[in-house]
Amino acid sequence: MTDFPQEVKTRIASFKDEKALNLSAQQFMLASTLPKYCYNFSFMGRPIIQYPQDMVAMQELIWDIKPDLIIECGIAHGGSLIMSAGMLALIDMAEAIETGQSIDPAKSKRKVLGIDIDIRAHNKSAIEAHPMASRIDMIEGSSIEADIIQKVRDYASTFETIMVCLDSNHTHDHVLKELEAYADLTSIGSYCVVFDTIVEDLPADMFPDRPWGPGDNPKTAVFEFLKAHPEFIIDKSIDHKLQISVTPDGFLKRVS
Repeated sequence: MTDFPQEVKTRIASFKDEKALNLSAQQFMLASTLPKYCYNFSFMGRPIIQYPQDMVAMQELIWDIKPDLIIECGIAHGGSLIMSAGMLALIDMAEAIETGQSIDPAKSKRKVLGIDIDIRAHNKSAIEAHPMASRIDMIEGSSIEADIIQKVRDYASTFETIMVCLDSNHTHDHVLKELEAYADLTSIGSYCVVFDTIVEDLPADMFPDRPWGPGDNPKTAVFEFLKAHPEFIIDKSIDHKLQISVTPDGFLKRVS
């Protein structure tokens, strides 16, 4: 009998040296970005604007960590909020089955908090009408403004196990300020996930109309943040496993 989890772990570790695989993944990321491949997907009916590989990685982390609260900077169509809430619902269901208790979604201790500078009315209405709505709260405003930061920190103060996801404005300055504002809310053993670090690895002329690009993006912010925050490490095993991801070097695990 083989130890399958160890087999998987060993295989993932070997992927960093699989040159053909790594090159193919890089070429796919480059070829799929401009055609908006990531805009093709949804979760429980809401557009999520993520690569499927990153969606799988997130559901694995949520299931393993079983957070009480997931904080998400960036809402867009709300698909990520719905996916996070859906995973929390599955955790509640699993725990209810294990304990023989009934499920009341309205009384669940697990919540998702979304922050966005502009929650468009049609997206807000769709999120609020969704079956997962009772698990979701939203705050409209800039995630780096002092009053919004305080609202988020006050909201988070009653939760024990917290994940943080940053996917709003992708400039170095903005992401670094988000990291300084929210990363410390991440529980030990949990993750602060910084999306779109892939910008650092894309050609400088790919998005000339955006304020971010190589040298000024979420990955540069991550590297700057980590210089002064040894309590976080980059979980490279997730990068090796996924290969195709908008979040290389962006899965930050809190270890102390």
